[in-house]
Amino acid sequence: MDTEEKRREEMDTMREILTLYCKAHHHTPAAGKDLCADCDALLGYALHRIGKCPRMAVKTFCAVCPVHCYAKEPRAKIKEVMRYAGPRMILHHPFMTLRHMFIQWRSRARC
Repeated sequence: MDTEEKRREEMDTMREILTLYCKAHHHTPAAGKDLCADCDALLGYALHRIGKCPRMAVKTFCAVCPVHCYAKEPRAKIKEVMRYAGPRMILHHPFMTLRHMFIQWRSRARC
């Protein structure tokens, strides 16, 4: 998988995770959007950071990356979102979740 494909897949995953979280917690979407204003702003921030990630070619996931690109407050919010939506992804997006689990397993096997 090339770097740009990996970047697109990470962006798609972030979009789906935030959509699950927003619908469950405070879904009052802005006109023509799937997310509320706060979640939309967080998604924009996350997509910007993913788009600028200097370690995309070698990293597996942001959580295990030695370089933390997110500021303290958005990082805490993303952790909250992941804690909620991560386990629910298997029900809503099973192939995306299985792919994520495989990558995680493969990266641990290399260590």
